[in-house]
Amino acid sequence: MADPFDTSDLLPEQIPDELSILPVFDVALFPKMVLPLVVRHKSALKLIDDAMAGNRIIGLLLSRKPSADVEYSTDDLYHVGTIGMILKMAKGEDNKVQLMVQGLGRFEVKDFVSDTPYLKAHVEPMPDITLDDKETHALVTNVVNHYQKIVKLSPGLPPEIGEMAAAIPDPGTLADMITSTVNSSLEDKQAVLELQHVKKRLKKVTEIVNYQLEILEIGTKIQSQVKEDMNNKQKEYFLRQQMKAIQEELGESGENNSEIQEYRTKIYENNLPEEAKREAERELKRLARMHPSSSEYTVSSTYLDWLTSLPWDVSTEDNLDIAKAKRILDEDHFGLKRAKKRIIEYLSVRKLKPDSKGPILCFAGPPGTGKTSLGQSIAKALGRKFIRVALGGMKDEAEIRGHRRTYVGALPGRIIQGIRRVGTNNPIVVLDEIDKVGNSFQGDPSSALLEVLDPEQNFSFSDHYLDVPFDLSKVIFITTANVLHTIPPALRDRLEVLELSGYTEEEKIKIAYRYTIPKQRKAHGLKANQFAITQGAVRMIIAGYTREAGLRNLEREIASVCRGAASMIALEEATSVEIKQNNVAKFLGQIRYTSETSSRTSIPGVVMGLAWTPAGGEILFIEATAMKGSRGLTLTGQLGNVMKESASTALSFIRTNASKIGIADDVFNTVDLHIHVPSGAIPKDGPSAGVTMLTAMTSILTGMTVRKYLAMSGEITLRGLVLPVGGVKEKIIAAHRAGIKTIILPKWNEKDLEDIPSKVIKSIQFHFVDTMREVLELAFERRTQKVDRRNQVKNVNVDNRVAASDRRQ
Repeated sequence: MADPFDTSDLLPEQIPDELSILPVFDVALFPKMVLPLVVRHKSALKLIDDAMAGNRIIGLLLSRKPSADVEYSTDDLYHVGTIGMILKMAKGEDNKVQLMVQGLGRFEVKDFVSDTPYLKAHVEPMPDITLDDKETHALVTNVVNHYQKIVKLSPGLPPEIGEMAAAIPDPGTLADMITSTVNSSLEDKQAVLELQHVKKRLKKVTEIVNYQLEILEIGTKIQSQVKEDMNNKQKEYFLRQQMKAIQEELGESGENNSEIQEYRTKIYENNLPEEAKREAERELKRLARMHPSSSEYTVSSTYLDWLTSLPWDVSTEDNLDIAKAKRILDEDHFGLKRAKKRIIEYLSVRKLKPDSKGPILCFAGPPGTGKTSLGQSIAKALGRKFIRVALGGMKDEAEIRGHRRTYVGALPGRIIQGIRRVGTNNPIVVLDEIDKVGNSFQGDPSSALLEVLDPEQNFSFSDHYLDVPFDLSKVIFITTANVLHTIPPALRDRLEVLELSGYTEEEKIKIAYRYTIPKQRKAHGLKANQFAITQGAVRMIIAGYTREAGLRNLEREIASVCRGAASMIALEEATSVEIKQNNVAKFLGQIRYTSETSSRTSIPGVVMGLAWTPAGGEILFIEATAMKGSRGLTLTGQLGNVMKESASTALSFIRTNASKIGIADDVFNTVDLHIHVPSGAIPKDGPSAGVTMLTAMTSILTGMTVRKYLAMSGEITLRGLVLPVGGVKEKIIAAHRAGIKTIILPKWNEKDLEDIPSKVIKSIQFHFVDTMREVLELAFERRTQKVDRRNQVKNVNVDNRVAASDRRQ
C-alpha cells in the first residue's frame, strides 16, 4: 500500500499560494531532507494543529533571533525558506510537540498577510534552475570528493553517507544534502538555500566544504600532536615514578621533589625561548641532584626563580589612539609644544608600522620642567606599564648588566628587575638623569647602556646574571638629562634630543591654576570653598619666592601656603582662607628675591649678561672698575679659563681701537682694570660673557652708564666679531623673568627666536649684531658730540694722568 504522505510526486502547482509560516531558530531545512523539530510556542502549537487537520503543508523560515523566547517580528525572518510537510507528530509533556518534517521545495515570501493566530504569507515557489554542462559536472565531482574526505575526518558522520552522496543524480539535491550535513553556520546554510541557480549553489557549497575540510585537517593535526605530547608526558611520568621508588629504596627520597616539580611546571607553562629553556632545564637537573642544605641549592633555586618569573612572552596591547594620546599629553602638561608634537609623531609611526624601531628620545632641560612625567604620560596613552630607573650617581656597570652568579648576593640589572616587577616585556622605561652616570674601577655604566639603547642590538640583550639573551626590542626607552655635554659621545649619538626649556611667568601662572593649586589643595584636605588664592598672590610667589626654570619650588611654596591655611582652619581661626598679594608674607615670610636690574646698572662699569646653567637661564652681573696702577687686568669671581681668555680678548680689542671708541691712548699706562662677577662662590665659565666684559670695561673707561633693562650675550674675537652662543631660549626666558626690556645677541642666533613664546618676544626688543662696535653703539646712551666722551674720559682719569706726569718730571 502506498504511503499517503509520499511527496516525491508533489508538483509546484499543488503548493498553495498562502502558507502558514513556522519560524525556526537554530536549524535549517532543505528540500528532500527530513528534519526533527520541537515546538513549544502557543501560536506554533495552533499552527501545527491546523496543519494536521488539513494538508500538513507548512512554510519554514529561519529567524535571525537566537530563540523563540526572544521577541521577534517579520523583519527578523529571512524571506526565502523551505516548504515542508509534517510526516509525524507526537505530543509530550508541558505542551511540547515533536515533529518530523520533510522539505518539499524552496519558496520566497511576497508579503505577510496575517500574524494571528499565527503567521501567514503569500509565497511563490522557487524551482531549481539547472544547466547540464562540463563545469557543473566538474563542480559535482569536486564537491563529492571533498565531502567524502570530510566524512572520513568527522566521527559524527556515518561512513556510508559519503557513498550515498556520490549516488545522488541531481546536482541541486546533492548541494542541499551536503550543506545540511556539514558543520557550517546558519548564515552559510541560508545563503545556499537562497540560491535558485544550481551552478551558483554548487560554487557556494564548494567554498563551504573547502573551509570545513581545512578546519578538520588542522584539528586532526592538533589532535595528533596533543596525543604525541600526552604519550611523551605519560612516559616521563612513569619514569619519574620509577626514579622516585628507587630513591625511596635507597633512602634518598628527595624532600625537594615538590619544588623541582613546581619549577618544571613553570618552565613549560611560561613558554621560555629555546635557549632560556635549555639553560633552565640544565640548572634544574643540577638542583635535583643537590641536597637542600647545600649552599649552592639556594643559588640555583634563586636563579630558577628569576628565569621562570620573567615575562618572556607576556606583552600589553598598545592603545594607539593618537587623538586620545594627544588629549592625555595636553591634560598632563601645559606648553611643551615641540616635545608633545614629536611624541605624537613617534606614536603615529608606531601605529602605521608597529614593528618600527624608533629612535631613543632624550628629554633635556632644567629640573622641574616635566621630563620624567612626559614618560609617564606616554605610558598612560599607550596603556603600557611604566618603569623609572634612576641613573644619577650610578658607577657600577653591574647595575645595568647584573652580577655574575659567582658573586654572593648576585642579582640581575635594574632593567631586568623592573621588567620582572611590572610583568610585561614591553613597558616604557625612563632612564632618569643619564647625564649624571659616572664610572669607577667597577666599570662604566654608560658603556653598558650602549647595547641597551641600540635597537639593532638590544633584541638579544645579555644580562650577566641570566646569562641568556632577553629581547629588549619591544621596550620603549626614554632618557632624561639636564645637560648634554657630560653624556659620552657614543651614547649621545644614539639619542634624539628634545630640548625642554624653562617656563615663563605667564605659563607658570596657568600651570599653577590648572594643576598645582588643585593638587596641593586636595593633598592638604582643603575644599574648594575653604581655600582660594588670587592671581596677584601667585605672581608674587613666582617673582619673590622662587627663581627657577621649572616648577618644583613653586609647588613647594604653594604647599606651604596650603599648610598655613589648613592650620588656620583646623584651629578654627577661620572657616575659609583667601591668599592675596598683601598677605603672602604672612605665610611665606619676607620676599627672598628682588629685582636689582635698575639699581645695579645705574653706575658706570656694571653690565648685565645672560648665562646658561643646568637649572635654566640666569642674569649675570659683570662689574668693572679702574684704579691707579700699571699691573694690568685682575679677574675675580671663580672664573674659568675660557672666561678669563674672553676678558683678555676684550681688553686687547679696546686698546687696539681706543681712539675709535673715545678713550685716551695714555690711559692704559696709568690704570689697572679689575673685573668681578658676583656670586663669587659659584664657578663660572664659557665664552658667552665676552660682549658683556667688553661693554663693562668700555663703560668704566668712558664713564658712561649702560642703558637700563639691557642684557647681552655673545662670544668675541680679536678682529671685533661677535660669534653665536648656546642656550639662547633659556637666557631669553630668564631675561623676561627679570624684567629685561632690551637684549643684544649675535646675528647668527636670530634663528633661535623660533622656539621662544610669542608673548616673550613681543615684550622684549632684540638687537642682533655682527661686530663689537655695534654692541657699544647700542649699549650706551647716545651722546650729542663725540668729544664729550673724550672729555669725560679725561675727567674720570685726571688723577691718574697727574700722577703719571709727576713721575715723568
